[in-house]
Amino acid sequence: MVTAKARAVDGPDKPFRAAEIKRRDLDLHDILIEIKYAGICHSDIHTAHGEWGPVNYPLVPGHEIAGIVTDVGAEVTKYKVGDRVGVGCMVDSCGECENCRKGEEQYCLKGNVPTYAGVDKYGEPTQGGYSTHIVVTEDFAVRIPDSIELDAAAPLLCAGITTYSPLNHWGAGPGKKVAVVGMGGLGHIAVKIAHAMGAEVTVLSQTLSKKEDGLQFGAENYYATSDPETFEKLAGTFDLIINTVSAKIDINAYFSLLTLDGTLVNVGAPAEPLSVNVFSLIGHRRSFAGSMIGGIRETQEMLEFCAKHNIVPKIEVISADQIDEAYERVLASDVKYRFVIDTSTI
Repeated sequence: MVTAKARAVDGPDKPFRAAEIKRRDLDLHDILIEIKYAGICHSDIHTAHGEWGPVNYPLVPGHEIAGIVTDVGAEVTKYKVGDRVGVGCMVDSCGECENCRKGEEQYCLKGNVPTYAGVDKYGEPTQGGYSTHIVVTEDFAVRIPDSIELDAAAPLLCAGITTYSPLNHWGAGPGKKVAVVGMGGLGHIAVKIAHAMGAEVTVLSQTLSKKEDGLQFGAENYYATSDPETFEKLAGTFDLIINTVSAKIDINAYFSLLTLDGTLVNVGAPAEPLSVNVFSLIGHRRSFAGSMIGGIRETQEMLEFCAKHNIVPKIEVISADQIDEAYERVLASDVKYRFVIDTSTI
């Protein structure tokens, strides 16, 4: 059993503190990963603050994990010591249901095991990547291509797959007009991926403050949603809209921007319900959908795609002592565009 150093939070209004957690002994198909970098996701903040339901504190968040394999179980075949690997939002699933057999473990009918704030098959609470080490089954780790630095790879394990999966599923590509709502940690990656897929990309953000970045990342167009004329000008324009915003917005206004048979996919997860006017959908056979990360196979595919197209997130590397400040800055939209913790500082 490995004792890992970590940063934990004890309640919704508590600051992060230094902690030690036990990582289980290696089972036959487990690998031990020395975590090098861990990204900060808005989901971490929602969970740490108890906004998505009861939390079993103390909690160690973090599901954007990049590191090095330092030990393997007796029957591990996929990885060896020294391999560069990542762990995303889940660490296990039943492996037997229809969805798992299709490689859609994120939609496991018995519920996947989240990387933190869950309970594993041994009955122990899961703790995440704000720590120095983690033990996972080899089937829930992915190989990080050599061309992607570990610090930049970390956010791809959530932000990358969360945006790649719906863009892939709903066919973003040449001839398709795709809008990305929000230019934060998820949004800026969505722009890069959609552009690399060949779609015509438009950013819809509250203001034009990040317009220069958006165009540099591959967007052809950039509009401020605070300007009412935006919705009039772009009515009926987009085949696909990816909403990355984790706050309550007037979703019906965005439905009006869809073409006939267009789809708006929510990947942001606001704590409050969104109010849908059905007439915003039925008039043009529009669809409102949701998408949650991707399976392990698709996550590996996403990493290879990003390596091929030189796609990496724009990150700000911080020390473990800056986590509370980073949370405040994320909530204030004061980050370009993803915080990544250097776990050597833990």
